[in-house]
Amino acid sequence: MKEYNITVVATNNPKIIKLEANHFLAKGNYEYKNIDEAKNSPLAQQLFYLPFIKTVYISGNFIALERFDIVEWDDVKDEVAQQLVEYLNAGEPVVHEDIAQKKEPITVYAEVTPNPAVMKFVANKRIVPAVYEFKNIDEAKDSPLAQELFHFPFVKEVFFDENYVSISKYDMAEWEELTMQLREFIRDFLADGKEVVSAEALQKSKESTEQASTQTQYDDTSQQIIDILEEYVKPAVASDGGNILFQSYEAESKTVNVILQGACSGCPSSTFTLKNGIETMLKNMMGDKIHEVVALNG
Repeated sequence: MKEYNITVVATNNPKIIKLEANHFLAKGNYEYKNIDEAKNSPLAQQLFYLPFIKTVYISGNFIALERFDIVEWDDVKDEVAQQLVEYLNAGEPVVHEDIAQKKEPITVYAEVTPNPAVMKFVANKRIVPAVYEFKNIDEAKDSPLAQELFHFPFVKEVFFDENYVSISKYDMAEWEELTMQLREFIRDFLADGKEVVSAEALQKSKESTEQASTQTQYDDTSQQIIDILEEYVKPAVASDGGNILFQSYEAESKTVNVILQGACSGCPSSTFTLKNGIETMLKNMMGDKIHEVVALNG
């Protein structure tokens, strides 16, 4: 019998924590807003007996919990983790994945981005726990949704983050001809409860993040840049269907190198955004430590 251990991981949202297990818990992705929705998950039902639990998300090897404001996670997270360990080690079921379910009510709407080659499709639920970018179908082997999207001949690149999909198209077709088709395809895919990314991809992402955090020791200036990007830049970039990653800081030239993903990669307005937005902000907040911001693939 497996012995489960649970690690509590903070997220960028103070209301949400991740409880990562050392074994996989579920093949699919499951989100429950209340105990009635959790009929196929005894574990989620058990968690909803805690009065501060607002949402339960189960995927791969982790459970994400959103709380109500009546408590702080620092006060209850250890107790919740212990209850979860006891539940799992007692051999209790997580999700009855063999139970046929009705299609989940999913809505998806299309949203234009500053990049005319990219359209953002936003769902009414969280679809992935982290950022994923696929440049071609070979890179998408661990993402069933991305693989299927690449079967559309006009799809060039696919980008996932939280509750949306950004799709980059070739110039062979116009969005007026494609948007409705893609929106309905993504909605039906999610409503059928299919995996957006596989459990293997989730594990790879977790291991990659842990390895990067272990191996990379940033100097004070680099860490300050990262904090500014995380707090002030990423939310705005995400709203446009993209993502920004810190790559490096060159002290001699005072140059910040970043990577743009999703709608921001190759966007005609990305240079303006870099120079008049991100570069100006970093100069204002960090003074003469910053001379220039350069996008390595933007």
